[in-house]
Amino acid sequence: MDFFVSTFPMYLAGAGITLLLTVAGSALAFVLAMAVGILGTLRNPVARGIATFYTEVFRGVAALVVMFWLAFAIPQITPYQLDINFAAILALGLNVGAYGAEVVRASINAVPRAQTEATVALNMSWARRTWRVILPQAWAQMLPTFGNLVIELMKASAIVSLVGVADLTQIANQQRAATGDTVLAFTSALVMYFVIAQVLVLGVRLLERRANRRLGRTPAGGGLLALLRPPAATTRAKVTAL
Repeated sequence: MDFFVSTFPMYLAGAGITLLLTVAGSALAFVLAMAVGILGTLRNPVARGIATFYTEVFRGVAALVVMFWLAFAIPQITPYQLDINFAAILALGLNVGAYGAEVVRASINAVPRAQTEATVALNMSWARRTWRVILPQAWAQMLPTFGNLVIELMKASAIVSLVGVADLTQIANQQRAATGDTVLAFTSALVMYFVIAQVLVLGVRLLERRANRRLGRTPAGGGLLALLRPPAATTRAKVTAL
């Protein structure tokens, strides 16, 4: 018990860094995923080529290697030195954004073709039908997988300890070295990672329920415990924002 009490402030600081990396990396990944995913659905070959190039490159390269390259290679070939935290956020965001782009593309393509044909018949512009009809339906399909990607990004953030970022894993390593107690040092980190993951899960579940309500779907059950399970869609999605 003394170990947990004495080291809690340090673990809390490390958890804060981990949460910062997760939120910032997820924000970057989301922007990239939406932009590249939408590009991948266009008929323009240049746009689709850009989307394909990005997804294939960053899905095929390890995030750790990208982080090392940004942190240590860029200063050797340019006069610029990236902040270690910024390099870590870039590496995580670029990597997860590539996977997210495929989720966006697949979700948009999964929207029934009749929905698109209806908006064309109503003479809606591409931007309007994408924003008001296609994306709201695709968004509800994206969220479960996006939630998984956020959790994976949070866990992958442990690699930043290899470049000296004082995240949760780095704090656990420091405490192991200082006390020689590997079990307590990493059990504390394990618990903190689990708590952060559950907070992220609750956030995603709230977004899922809201997205399903906007589409005329009624989530099953209610209360806080219901947020721990994916909401069940009981009705088909409807076009409500024409």
